[in-house]
Amino acid sequence: MKVWIDQDLCTGDGLCEEIAPAVFTLLDDGLAYVKEGDKVMSDPGGPQGMAAVPEGMEDAVVEASEECPGECIFIERE
Repeated sequence: MKVWIDQDLCTGDGLCEEIAPAVFTLLDDGLAYVKEGDKVMSDPGGPQGMAAVPEGMEDAVVEASEECPGECIFIERE
């Protein structure tokens, strides 16, 4: 499973980071980004900033996507 965030839709609520901090982070611009380990996919963000979801985090990522008020989290299943 892979995931990315459309920063144009992000409302910066931070729910994704609360639900799955191993996958999502908020940066100084107030927007959420995905990450792989310590690498934040912020340059560029959007679909080019796609990250692999760590094993065992799939349910949390799906929950974050469902709870996101901006509906900006996109999941791609392999």
